Amino acid sequence: MMMVSDDCLVECKIDDSDEDDGGVEQMSPPPPPPPPEFASNAPTPAPRPPTPPTAPDTPTPTRPVSRDPYGINKHLQVEVSDVLAEPASPHSIDQVWFYSITGFERARTWTYRCLTLLLAVPFAFLCGVFLAILACLHVWFVVPCIQLSYTFLPCLRSLCMFSVNVFISPFCASLALCCSQIAISLSNKDWPQMRDKEAAPV
Repeated sequence: MMMVSDDCLVECKIDDSDEDDGGVEQMSPPPPPPPPEFASNAPTPAPRPPTPPTAPDTPTPTRPVSRDPYGINKHLQVEVSDVLAEPASPHSIDQVWFYSITGFERARTWTYRCLTLLLAVPFAFLCGVFLAILACLHVWFVVPCIQLSYTFLPCLRSLCMFSVNVFISPFCASLALCCSQIAISLSNKDWPQMRDKEAAPV
């Protein structure tokens, strides 16, 4: 049995003045908190250490679903059945046919992979440089020349029409009038001579 000291005892005063006040209850002050010996022994949770801020996840590159979205190389989709086929009557052994198909597929796949490993990056680099040169020429040379020609073409057209109307049209009209006066007549006696000339060997 635990002994309690006198300091831990709480003195409660009883007020008998309720009866003198005509039955009106008076509020008593709240009781003081219990001493530490009578407090609950539940351990207080230890504070959690602060978690370091996590870095945002870097997006991982995903493979494209289709490497030919516009179908510009559909004609290169060659299967084994497009190249190798056996008729019904001359029939090879099943193992020969199986290993032939396997060899065809492996040779095509790995040859393409080795060639692309060596040539894909340089060819892609050259294609990029070539397209960049074309784009630069188109932006800085072709389109400005076309736009400038649109500006100067009306003046050039007026000059050409003026020269045609002043010099070329009168000359052609005069030449046509001179040629319109020429008449060619053939008589019947000229036909045998012309026929003999045409029939004569060269």
